[in-house]
Amino acid sequence: MRNNSIIFANHNEDELKFMKNIRNFCIIAHIDHGKSTLADRLLDYTGTVTDREKQDQLLDSMDLERERGITIKSHAIQMDYTFEGEDYVLNLIDTPGHVDFSYEVSRSIAACEGALLIVDAAQSIQAQTISNLYLALENDLEIIPVLNKIDLPSANPEEVTDDIVELLGCDPEEVIHASGKTGFGIDKILEAIIKRVPAPKGSVEAPLQALIFDSVYNTFRGIETYFRVFNGEIKKGQKIKFLATGKDYFADEVGTLKLTQVAKKSVKAGDVGYLITGIKTAKEVKVGDTITDFANPTTNIVEGFEDVKPMVFAGIYPVDTEDYEELRNSMEKLQLNDASLVFQPESSAALGFGFRCGFLGMLHMEIIQERLEREFDMTVITTVPNVSYNAYTNKNPDVAFIVNNPTDLPEPTTVNRVEEPYIKATIITKSDFVGNVMSLCIEKRGIVLNQTYLTPERVELTFEMPLAEIVFDFYDRLKTVSKGYASFDYSPIGMKVSKLVRLDILLNAQTVDALSALIHTDNAQHIGKKMCEKLKELIPRQQFDIPIQAAIGAKIISRETIKALRKDVTAKCYGGDISRKRKLLEKQKKGKKRMRQVGNVEIPQQAFMAVLKLND
Repeated sequence: MRNNSIIFANHNEDELKFMKNIRNFCIIAHIDHGKSTLADRLLDYTGTVTDREKQDQLLDSMDLERERGITIKSHAIQMDYTFEGEDYVLNLIDTPGHVDFSYEVSRSIAACEGALLIVDAAQSIQAQTISNLYLALENDLEIIPVLNKIDLPSANPEEVTDDIVELLGCDPEEVIHASGKTGFGIDKILEAIIKRVPAPKGSVEAPLQALIFDSVYNTFRGIETYFRVFNGEIKKGQKIKFLATGKDYFADEVGTLKLTQVAKKSVKAGDVGYLITGIKTAKEVKVGDTITDFANPTTNIVEGFEDVKPMVFAGIYPVDTEDYEELRNSMEKLQLNDASLVFQPESSAALGFGFRCGFLGMLHMEIIQERLEREFDMTVITTVPNVSYNAYTNKNPDVAFIVNNPTDLPEPTTVNRVEEPYIKATIITKSDFVGNVMSLCIEKRGIVLNQTYLTPERVELTFEMPLAEIVFDFYDRLKTVSKGYASFDYSPIGMKVSKLVRLDILLNAQTVDALSALIHTDNAQHIGKKMCEKLKELIPRQQFDIPIQAAIGAKIISRETIKALRKDVTAKCYGGDISRKRKLLEKQKKGKKRMRQVGNVEIPQQAFMAVLKLND
C-alpha cells in the first residue's frame, strides 16, 4: 500500500513538473507588422524545422495567404526549447491580423496565458494593435511587447518604444527590439516567454475540460479539431462529449501539433493538441465549444463560446445554372474548412438558383469567392453585398423580422420602421489627414465620438456609423484620402432606427432583383442616378432601346436609355418620294418594338459589382 502511494506521489510530481515547463502563447499584431516572419524565426531558432522544411510564411499553408501576405486561418505549432538546462514545451498559436478574422483571434487568445504584441518600428501602433491588445487584456494575458523590423532604414525605435510604453504602462527596458528578417532578438523573445508567461494552471485529476479553438477538414479523416486542455486529460479511444452541440464521439486519435501531427496516447492538462473522431459535418464542431468526458463530464463550460454572427450578406450564383449542385458541394466542403461561412439556398429572377451567403466582412467575402474559383474551379457571380436589417410592419409593430435580402423588405406603405446595425469605428491616422478622414466618415453618416492625439503626429478618431456604409467602398476610400496612412478597426454596437428605402433597378421595365439595395432616404436619389449612369456604361447595346430606371416602390426617381444599334434601312433609297423612306422606317420601328418585348438583356458580372465603385 505504501509503495503504491509513493508511486502516486511521484506521478503527481512528474505531472506538476510537466505543467510547470509548458508555455502557451499567441502572437497578436496589426496586419503586415511581421507576425508570420517572426514565427518563422522562432521555429528556426528552436530547431522545430529542418533546413529542408524551411520556407517563408511557414505557418500560412494556403497559397492565397502567401500571395496576399496575410494570415487567414489561426495556426498552432509546438516547439521544444532548452533554457538554462531545463526542457520547455512552447505552444505557439499564430493569429490573423485583419478585422474580419477577429473571431479567430479571440478564440486563440482564450487558449493562451501570454501574448507577444508585435509593433512595426516604422509604422508604430495601429488600430488593430489596440483592438487585439484589449482582447488579450480582457483574458488576463501576460503581454510581451516586441518592436519588430528595427533593421528597416525608416524604423524609428525610440519614438515607437515611447508609444508602446504609453499604451501598456510598462518600462522601456521591457520592450524587446527584434527583426523577423535577420533573426535579431529572437533569443531575448524566447527568454521573455519562459520567464514572464505563467505556466498553465489546472489539474490532471479533475474531469476533462478542453476548449476547441480551431478545426480543419481532412479529405480522408474528416474534421481535425484543435484544442487546449484546461483540466483532466484526453486519451486515445476515450468516449468524449461536445457540450454546445451535445454530441458524443470516440477519440480515434489524439496528439500534439509539431510541423506534422505527432500521435500520442494522451494529451494532458495545460497542453495543446489535435483530435480526430471521424466527424464529417461542419455543424458538429463549433469553435469555442468545450470537450469533456462522456462518463464523468465537467460542470464548468469554458467561457466565451458564441455562434459566429455574419456581418455582410451577398448572393453567390453559378454562371451556368446547371452547375448549381456542384456549387452546393463546393460550398459545403469550404464550410468544413471555414466554419464562419454561412449560406442558404435562394433564387433570383435574373440569375436563377444560387445561395445567400453570410460573411464576417468584405475581405472574408473576397477570400471565399477566390477560394471557390481556385480550389473548386467554380466561376461564380456575386451580387451586391448588404447587411442584415430588422423590419417592423404596421400590423405587428413589436415583432421584428430579419431582412437579409433587400427583396424581402415589405412594400413602403406597410413598413412601420427599419433598424440597421451600427458599429463603433476606430481610425488611427496622421494628423495631416484628420480633415479628409472626418469628411469621409460624415459623408458615410458617421458621428464623431472622440478625437485623441496619441502623439503630436498621430490621432485616434472614434466614430459611430452604420455598418452598411462601410460595406461598400469605405476601406479603399479611407486608404486614398489618407495616402495609405490610416488603419481601421470596428466592433458592432447594436441596431438603430433609420430611414431606409428599397431602391430597385428596372432594365427594359423588368425589376432586376439582384441589383436591389436598401439605402438611406437622403442618399437614394443620388445613388439611383449614379447606378443608372454606371449601368449605361457597362451594359452592351442591343438591337433595341433599353431603358434603365431606378425606382422606390412605384415611383421612378432616375432614368437613362441605352440607345439601339441602328441599321440604316433607307440607305438604298436614292431620291424618290419621302413616303418610301417613311414606310421602311415604320417597318423597322415595328420590328424594334416586337424585339423589345421578347428581348433578353444580358447583364455582365461587372454590372453587379459596379455599385461598389460608384465614386470612381
